[in-house]
Amino acid sequence: MTRPDGQGPDRTTRGAIATMFRLTAGHRGAMAVATALTLAGSALGLAQPLVAKHIVDASGADTAFWSTLALLGVLFTLEAVTGAVGRYLLERMGEGIVCRLRHGLVRHLLRLEMKEYDRHRSGDLISRVTSDTTLLREVVAQALVDLGTGAVAAAGAIALMMWLDPLLLLLVALTVAAAAVIVASLLKGIRAASEHMQNAVGAIAAELERALSALPMVRVHRAEDREAARIGERVDEAYRAGVRTAQLASVMSPAVELAVQGSFLLVLVIGGLRVNGHTGSLGDLVAFLLYASYLVLPLSSVFRAVGLIQRGMGAYQRVAEAHSLPTEPEPTPRPARPRERARTASPAAHASPRPKAALALQDVHFGYQPDRPVLRGVSFTVPHRQQVALVGRSGAGKSTLFALVARFYEPDAGTLLFDGRPTTELSRDGCRAHIAVVDQNTHVVHGTLRDNITYAVPHAGDAEIRRVIELAQLEGVVRRLPGGLSGVLGERGATLSAGERQRVALARALLARPSLLLLDEPTSHLDAINEAALTTVMREAAQECALLVIAHRLSTVRHADRIVVLEGGRAIACGRHEDLLSSSPAYRELAAGQMLTPGPPLPSAARNGGPQV
Repeated sequence: MTRPDGQGPDRTTRGAIATMFRLTAGHRGAMAVATALTLAGSALGLAQPLVAKHIVDASGADTAFWSTLALLGVLFTLEAVTGAVGRYLLERMGEGIVCRLRHGLVRHLLRLEMKEYDRHRSGDLISRVTSDTTLLREVVAQALVDLGTGAVAAAGAIALMMWLDPLLLLLVALTVAAAAVIVASLLKGIRAASEHMQNAVGAIAAELERALSALPMVRVHRAEDREAARIGERVDEAYRAGVRTAQLASVMSPAVELAVQGSFLLVLVIGGLRVNGHTGSLGDLVAFLLYASYLVLPLSSVFRAVGLIQRGMGAYQRVAEAHSLPTEPEPTPRPARPRERARTASPAAHASPRPKAALALQDVHFGYQPDRPVLRGVSFTVPHRQQVALVGRSGAGKSTLFALVARFYEPDAGTLLFDGRPTTELSRDGCRAHIAVVDQNTHVVHGTLRDNITYAVPHAGDAEIRRVIELAQLEGVVRRLPGGLSGVLGERGATLSAGERQRVALARALLARPSLLLLDEPTSHLDAINEAALTTVMREAAQECALLVIAHRLSTVRHADRIVVLEGGRAIACGRHEDLLSSSPAYRELAAGQMLTPGPPLPSAARNGGPQV
């Protein structure tokens, strides 16, 4: 909620209450029922002092005494039952609101622009889904209703106290007003301390995620104590913020309690003197004292609710900030992958060649920062059923090109075309339906081997799964894992070697039957034997789809149909291995560094899947 003058969020108590109330949208029916039950319980509680007054005044009549006492017991029981049902409805409503918040926040975070992940720590984003929303649950499940019902119950008690004795009520009002001034002065500090504490908790999650994700490095370098100290600083920061919040809250609650208790003592003394002076009845004094004691609970609920709402605003601010981060456009209904369409196409459609390249780049410029270009006018094509390799020194822009093809980022200038259609005419989801990626940082998630292979095609049949297992040379892994395809791989594929994780990623990509397969350093974790096997797999895959391969080891791509040499963000040469050895000094230097000397041209049969020379 913004201030009326448009100068940012409304940080007043009224603005905070309005913001919290907006979160209850869709649950206000349950909230109304719970509020009604709570008010009914309060009304039953307010009736009890009047019944007690009648018991005191009618103490001499046995029949009236026992019947009135029974009525008091019924009122007490009904108050407990309505309070319990109302509290259950409120707790369920709070869980429902937090569930909705978490669903929305998870969907939002999974669709953030890729650049936002570069700017924010994943552990901090996770804490906004977990700890921040948990604090909000307490606010919406308790504070809002406690604020409303507490105010109504307090108003009812005050009205009845005025009816019984206005003079005694004036004494109570003065002491409560003093407590209200103290509470109001503490609210701003409580909100600031709460925001600081929630930020510190997010920092703890981010620092712990940093250490656990690089645990082997931490252990090898004996850095456990250093990491514990780093995370401990964040823990201490959260502790100090929590203590500060507790200090302020500890002043607020006793201030309210002392005010009410002080007023109770004043009423007891002055009211007792008035009874002795025969200016008031004992029944009136008993009823007034009961209302004065009853007033403690609703007033405490109101002041506690206001403080809790201010604390909740700190958590809400972090959740709202996460929701405000820019996301990729929502995808349209997912189209069938080119290979899926091909299965149902007519034989004539299978025989007709595709006139357009699977991928074309035309004068593409890009930089992660405006003043630091990474790509400077790159142009090349990747024809269907051919293998194109990108080579060059580290930092030449190869992985950046992959990020643009996957639509993680948009080019600053130039055009990318899929099957002849520019990306401006395609949604990101539509572009990604054409591709599969085997990344340099192989992604294997916690779950079974089957879960990881079928991640892109969750309902793939057994025959398709067996096909990609054979293509990726994973039969040995299946036999070795307890449970085979149902074997659990552990966090980040901890039970697999680096080469096995790479082959799992390759099987996952092949199962999707993409029209364009992106391979980023596919042999970086493989030995010579497995590299040769993967080269064969790549040749076979090229019979089904186009391949765009990043490689530092030229032996992997020396037989590619086309090799594009990148240097300084530009495509400086393009051709076959043998041609580039003679025409490109940059490529010749790369080849000489890997002792790849010129050799005889590769026969066309070998280039199309025959034995490797």
